[in-house]
Amino acid sequence: MADNTQLALDLWWRYQFLRDNGHLKYVKKAKRCEDFVAGHQWPREDLDLLHEQQRPSLTINKILPTLANIVGDQIRNRTEVSFRPRRNGASEDTAEALTRVFMQIADNNMLPWKRTDMYWDGLIGGRGFFDVRLAFSDSLQGEARIRSLNPKNVLIDGDASSYDPDEWNDVILTKWLTLDEVEAMYGKKWRKELEASSSQLMPYSYDEQDWERDQFGDPSNEVFWTMDPASQPIVRAVRVLERQWKRLDRREHFVHIPTGEIREIPDNLDRNNISLFLGQNPDYTVITRTMPRIRWTVAAGNNILHDDWSPYKHFTVIPFFPYFRRGATIGTVESLLDPQELLNKVTSQELHVVNTTANSGWKIKAGSLQNMNIAELEARGAMTGLVLELDDVDDAQKILPNQVPSGLERISWKAEEHIKTISMQSDYSFGNAREDVSAKALKENKASAAGNYAAVQDNLERTDHLLARALLDLVQTYYTEERMMFITTDPLRRQSEEFKVNEVTPEGEIKNDLTLGEYDIVVTSQPERDTLEDSTFAQMVELRKELGIKIPDSVFIQTSRLADKNMVVEAIESQNNGPEAQAARQMDQQQRQAEIRQINAGAGRDEADTASKRVKAQQDMINMQRPISPDVQLRVQADLSKAKYQTDTDAMVKLKLKEMELRANPPKQEKANAGQGNKPRRTAKKSR
Repeated sequence: MADNTQLALDLWWRYQFLRDNGHLKYVKKAKRCEDFVAGHQWPREDLDLLHEQQRPSLTINKILPTLANIVGDQIRNRTEVSFRPRRNGASEDTAEALTRVFMQIADNNMLPWKRTDMYWDGLIGGRGFFDVRLAFSDSLQGEARIRSLNPKNVLIDGDASSYDPDEWNDVILTKWLTLDEVEAMYGKKWRKELEASSSQLMPYSYDEQDWERDQFGDPSNEVFWTMDPASQPIVRAVRVLERQWKRLDRREHFVHIPTGEIREIPDNLDRNNISLFLGQNPDYTVITRTMPRIRWTVAAGNNILHDDWSPYKHFTVIPFFPYFRRGATIGTVESLLDPQELLNKVTSQELHVVNTTANSGWKIKAGSLQNMNIAELEARGAMTGLVLELDDVDDAQKILPNQVPSGLERISWKAEEHIKTISMQSDYSFGNAREDVSAKALKENKASAAGNYAAVQDNLERTDHLLARALLDLVQTYYTEERMMFITTDPLRRQSEEFKVNEVTPEGEIKNDLTLGEYDIVVTSQPERDTLEDSTFAQMVELRKELGIKIPDSVFIQTSRLADKNMVVEAIESQNNGPEAQAARQMDQQQRQAEIRQINAGAGRDEADTASKRVKAQQDMINMQRPISPDVQLRVQADLSKAKYQTDTDAMVKLKLKEMELRANPPKQEKANAGQGNKPRRTAKKSR
């Protein structure tokens, strides 16, 4: 790490070039967007002018709730990263182990919250960044660390036009460190060098980008030079530029002869190990190629703190751009600035008109006041009005105020509608639908509104893929020792799982060897666990209620929001497996078997009866088809005539008996008619 003034100067010139050719323009835009989200939406000169004129300056911040609703959708829908084996020794078990390792790294770095911070940065300023590298603060083996970077401190290659950082030529991070941080990261030597050369840091210290730094306090730019020297170690006053850039390097590569695949030979692999590998794998050979490689240079002033090849295959910076077109990054807030300004100005003007209507001022004739002077009238008559002393006015008259323009309210309504339209967040997105809208229609409209941000969510999944790619290379390169890991499977019920990677078996084999194989990255979007459980539970209730699908009770409990699901499931299972439950199930089974036997027996009887009738019918048909002798025919005809006569006689007897019964017991109506005899009928006289 030799002092290299020219290298430091080259780094500073590169920083100045990127800063002045696009980055400062972005910083200015991002600062304005940040102010609008925070509610600082009026320029200082406009506020001073309005205050001087005693006119209102209202801020109706519609941007913050709009962004909060968009971020809420992102929080409710997380992504899940998994790995699938591709080739070269990859296996399903190792892919599952890599998926668990990613879960452990995400849990260890509180990735969901950092992902939300990056999402805020992207929506507000159009850019968000992760930083992925190896850290040794908690483990000597090294652990992956994920940080959320301030986009104002990340300078992207000005000639790049791709979303993927692998296609950038360089990226620069600018940051401020304390002397203690410099010593901890780069050694005590460089702390002494920086303390001794503090006067040389001035040309490389503050510039236009650092006039307003994002932090809790508002320190002056000259704080380092004016504070007590005893306080200097806790002040971030050392400016550090960190550049990751590509440079051609001639290196040896392994080549797989059957497939032609090329892989770089690690630096820690000496000639003996290379020869041993080639002897054990005859399908491989070694070639030398000149390829771009990442160089890592860190400078403070004219001091080079670090300059070496990067230990990573990719840039540590992972970008997120909500909308991206050929190098142009666009956020959500920048399109809402003008409608928000329109809403603030129109609303303030409305309030000003109302105020002037209530306190419009007075005009009086000179010397006409008897019980007070002009100053007293001005103080009491209108605190914000104007008193005019005129000669051509007979009596005191109140000045007629300006009428409220009829279209002023319409303009404010249009400004709010512009904000909804541009942000693609309708009333349904906020749950503010009319009362006559059904819950189903509200849900469908809200889901449709969420689809407006499908492009942003797609870019967020692209960022998740780039993050998983960087972590996969880091894990396969540096997670080579046997490690014990823990992942939280269910934070609500405090359930965790323990597993090992790179475990050496008694036979000498390595189980779940993370360093072997190539794997594909699969990024899927799914709702937050609570939302997913609610949706699953509702669907299962609908399946059982409407379709009659018999879903076990334990499955219902597992997808519910109960606090102790496992306890409830165990209680139900123990209750179902108890002696009483087993006896009841045995009795129920015996009863069902008896019912089945009874049904089978009845079916057998019916089948036998049906068969008997079928045989009899066939026999009758055969008998009918036989020829009949003349004597039999005469006997049959006689029997038929006798039966017919007998039937007719029986019918006549039944009719005679019915007639005799009616004569003996006539119906009531006939009795009434018979009692009246030949009495004349009374007719009602017609009224004239």
